[in-house]
Amino acid sequence: MLIPYPSTSLRAGLLLLSVVVLLLSFMSSVAFGQYAVSLSSVWQSFWHYDPNTIDHVIIHTTRMSRAVVACAVGGALAVSGVLMQTLTRNPLASPAIFGVNAGAVFFIVMFAQFFAVTALSDYIWIAFFGAALAGALVYGLGSLGHDGLSPVRIVLAGAAITALFVAFTQGLLVIGQEGLDSVLFWIAGSVSGRELALVLPVLPYMGAGLIAALLLSPHINILLSGDDIAKGLGQNTLLLKVALSVLIIGLAGMSVALAGNIGFIGLVIPHMVRAFVGNDHKWLIPLSAIWGASLLLLSDVVSRFVLSPEEVPIGVVTALIGTPFFIYLARKGRKHG
Repeated sequence: MLIPYPSTSLRAGLLLLSVVVLLLSFMSSVAFGQYAVSLSSVWQSFWHYDPNTIDHVIIHTTRMSRAVVACAVGGALAVSGVLMQTLTRNPLASPAIFGVNAGAVFFIVMFAQFFAVTALSDYIWIAFFGAALAGALVYGLGSLGHDGLSPVRIVLAGAAITALFVAFTQGLLVIGQEGLDSVLFWIAGSVSGRELALVLPVLPYMGAGLIAALLLSPHINILLSGDDIAKGLGQNTLLLKVALSVLIIGLAGMSVALAGNIGFIGLVIPHMVRAFVGNDHKWLIPLSAIWGASLLLLSDVVSRFVLSPEEVPIGVVTALIGTPFFIYLARKGRKHG
């Protein structure tokens, strides 16, 4: 029996509730840590900043920047996961599982090691190229064979390309041990260590990608009906698929450039949101962005206390959440296959 999806008013209520949860998650990320800051101090630091107050200084020099990065990266990864699952029509698709993140990480580490690239603006283009190359390799390998692209083949290709780029990255780790700290940052994933002044110039590009995905949502809904029907309704399916590919690679690449390899957000969040609002991308995309941002913010808070006083890389926390979910989806797909 099909479960009816909520009405527009209920979806709007869910959207409003999600925004409230996002704001609370953001405030929690700013307030909680090894040095606790009261919520009143967080609020006062936004409106009445005092450089002589240690709480305000901590918020504006460290906590604020990592909260902004977590919010942006979580939203971007979740939306890229939505678009990838739609484009490939594969419920197991995500930038991390299909090797896109691993390709971006490898190229960033390679250029950092051999060409001493340090500018975040350069990392974005390097990550974009690495993500594009990995995506092309996965698509090419997944399309081999007389029956063309299949969900199982593309997942296997993604696993192979991910393993390849991870091995290359580990090889660089052995060669350039003097850059161990920076390499580990990209491998494990982290939202700390980014100054707000460096992050802010990247945010408009990520925002533009999210807005573009939302604007394309009506066309994506038509594409779900199949290529033949979409073409019959006047859709340029080739152009739309190219646009979706660019958005996936761009959002995933910028996320890696900001925070390293953070997995499973793009896999888990689309399925969670889809269970509430269905496949209507006009709701699926914005809610996925909000839920992805909230999940990464809360994961960052958890990472500060798991092995206190040390911090666990946030990629480890998201992996602990996402791995059981991935196994569940794989077993579910096998039963239905």
